[in-house]
Amino acid sequence: MICADADSFAAALPRSGAVAGLDLGTVTIGVALSDLRRQVATPLETVRRRKFTLDAQHLLDLAQARDLKGLVLGLPINMDGSEGPRAQSTRAFARNLERLTDLPIAFWDERLSTVAAERMLLEADTSRKRRAEIIDSVAAGFILQGMLDRLGYLGSRDDG
Repeated sequence: MICADADSFAAALPRSGAVAGLDLGTVTIGVALSDLRRQVATPLETVRRRKFTLDAQHLLDLAQARDLKGLVLGLPINMDGSEGPRAQSTRAFARNLERLTDLPIAFWDERLSTVAAERMLLEADTSRKRRAEIIDSVAAGFILQGMLDRLGYLGSRDDG
């Protein structure tokens, strides 16, 4: 099920359990996971893309192995708020993935996530080679953390 917004994603999730964040690039997919309480996003891996069926199977195997409760895809919205070809490609990926899983799928505006990830890695004095290896998973972590923070806000709003 593709959720229209963070509210519907929150409603589709059980009270606890990890979710994954995905940064879909043309060459790689960055993957990050949350903890079971959905407080902290941690970069996990960068998957080299091959073709949709293989990529989807890898992600679904990961979801099953980690007992994931949902997926958050970074949506590459243009700086002016419009959606270009990359956003359309991400939405198509989600529609195709939706046919293969019952997990709720949500989008998160990923503007500047890669910039933030790059800045953080530079501040950590990460080598250029290592940055290239992990940038996508770190960007996925920023994407996922944005959604986790939103879910936390929604939960605290419900409690109060």
